[in-house]
Amino acid sequence: MENNKAAYMTGINKLEVRDNVPIPEIGSGEVLVKVEYVGICGSDIHYLVDGRIADFIVEGDFILGHEAGGTIVKVADDVVTHKAGDRVAIEPGLPCGKCEFCRTGRYNLCPKVAPDFMGTPPTHGAFTTYVAWPAEWCFILPDNMSTLEGALVEPLSVGLEATHVAGVKLGSSVTILGSGCIGLCTLLAAKAKGATEIIVVDVIEKRLEKARELGATKIINAKEVDAIEEISKYTDGKGTDFVIETAGNKVTLRQTVDIAKRGGRIVIVGMGADAVIPFNFEKLMWKVLSIGTVFRYQNQYAIAIDAISNGKIDVKQIVTAEYDIDDIQEAFETNIKNKDEVVKLVIKL
Repeated sequence: MENNKAAYMTGINKLEVRDNVPIPEIGSGEVLVKVEYVGICGSDIHYLVDGRIADFIVEGDFILGHEAGGTIVKVADDVVTHKAGDRVAIEPGLPCGKCEFCRTGRYNLCPKVAPDFMGTPPTHGAFTTYVAWPAEWCFILPDNMSTLEGALVEPLSVGLEATHVAGVKLGSSVTILGSGCIGLCTLLAAKAKGATEIIVVDVIEKRLEKARELGATKIINAKEVDAIEEISKYTDGKGTDFVIETAGNKVTLRQTVDIAKRGGRIVIVGMGADAVIPFNFEKLMWKVLSIGTVFRYQNQYAIAIDAISNGKIDVKQIVTAEYDIDDIQEAFETNIKNKDEVVKLVIKL
C-alpha cells in the first residue's frame, strides 16, 4: 500500500499534513477504505476556528472530515458483503444497533451515534488516505457513480431528511431559508420529490444564483428586500406549505412562522450559536402550524445513491472547487475568508 497521508488539526486555525501515518488495522466486520474525496463541512470549520462544537472539544492533534468517498482495498475475514475494489460512500455515524431507537429505525437518535461520528472528537475523521470502517456503513456505489459523488451523499442525505420530515411531495410549495451546501441539497431533494414552487432566501448573491441554476423558482436576497413581504406577494398572501430553515440563524428561524401557509409545517435543520431564541408561538397556534426538527439523517444513504445514480439529482453541481490534501490549509482559509464565493469545497486525496 502507498504512503498514508493525513491532515491533522494541531491548533486553532492550524492544519498540518503528515506523511507515513500508520495505516489503521481493520477489525471484525470492518473494511479498509482508500479515501479519494472528502467534502469540507461547516462543522469541520467550526472545530478548526473554535476548537469545539457544544461539548465536543478537540484535544490534541485531530483528523477532521466526515463526507467521504473511496475504494475498499481490504476486508476482514468475516465480511462477505463487500470486496476489495468496491467503491463506497461512507456513512460517518456508528449507532449501537441495539437500543430502542436503532431497533425502530431511528438510529440518528441513538445515544452512541453523537460521539461515535467520523471527525467528531474523539473519533478521527476522513482527511487521511486510509480509513478503517464497519462494512455495514460503507455503501457500495453503482458503476455510473464517482467517488466524488459518493463523498457528496452525506450532505445530500441531510437535504433528503429535511424534505422527508417536512413531507414534501408532488405539487408542494417550499421556502428554504439559507442557500449554503445544506440549503442547496434541500433544494435538490425538494425538486426531485416534485415540489413545484421552491423559494430560496439568502443574503449571498452567488449562492442565490446557484439556487436558481439548480431549480429554485424564486430567489430572494434578504439584504435587498423584506423576505416576508416578498414571499407574501409571490404567494398571494398564502405563504408556502413548508418552510425549511437551514441557515441556523435566529432571524430566519423567527421568520418561519410568518412565511408558512396556514396548516403548514416548519422544519428546523440549521444549528446556530443561540440556544434560546424568542419565537411567536401564538401565531404558530392560530395558523395551526407544526414543527419538525432534523438531526443528521436516518436511512437516507441508499435513497441518495439511487437518486444520483438514476439521474434524479446531480449533486456535483454544488461543488465550487477541489483542492489537493497538501493544500488543505488554503482550502479551509478560502472557505472561511471567502464564504460569499464558496458553496462547497472538496479535498482530493
